[in-house]
Amino acid sequence: MKKIISLALCLMLSVLLLSGCSNSGEPFEQKSYTPDTQIHEIHLEVRDREIEGSLSDDEQVHVQYSENSKEFYDISVSDDKVLTIASASDKGWTDYIGGKPSAEARKISLQIPNSLLENLTLSTTNENITLPDLAVTGSVNLSSNGGNIAFGNLDVGSALTLNVKNGDISGAVVGSYDDFSIQSEIKKGDSNLPDQSEGGAKTLTVTSNNGNVHIEFVAE
Repeated sequence: MKKIISLALCLMLSVLLLSGCSNSGEPFEQKSYTPDTQIHEIHLEVRDREIEGSLSDDEQVHVQYSENSKEFYDISVSDDKVLTIASASDKGWTDYIGGKPSAEARKISLQIPNSLLENLTLSTTNENITLPDLAVTGSVNLSSNGGNIAFGNLDVGSALTLNVKNGDISGAVVGSYDDFSIQSEIKKGDSNLPDQSEGGAKTLTVTSNNGNVHIEFVAE
């Protein structure tokens, strides 16, 4: 009797494993999105996706991404011209069995117009965030739990906030130490920033847990 029960359990587990692998292997379709209005702010919050930023050559925001019926995105533009992109899912528990999507399917390419955005917020898990030389009139907020943050020369109007866990931060900020009030909290890592520096009109806030921080200040 025990052998029959064991055999039945093994058969059930095999069916579930095959079902999970089948669902996780559903092809991803490459898509693109361009808002039909001038965007003032971008708020992108995803899970397990690399975010690769580049400069737009036509003063519009463009997004390239991949999705299927199980893993997709909610994309919307508010009346005040805020573009919001968030991870969405219709996965059952068996869909989590099996391999993860390819690196290309896990990448979001974001083309950003220079000097036209007011605010930019990017957040992900287990992947990296990269940005080119970029200017925004307000604030930039970047967060990665399980990945690195790397950027070119960032020129912010009011604030730059950077947060990583199990990852590094590297890049350059346009301006000098005197332009910023700095708050940094680094655990289990090295940093070239002071823990605190007050006086600047702009703010630079950095938190890192188990990662290194290296940020340079460059002339405009």
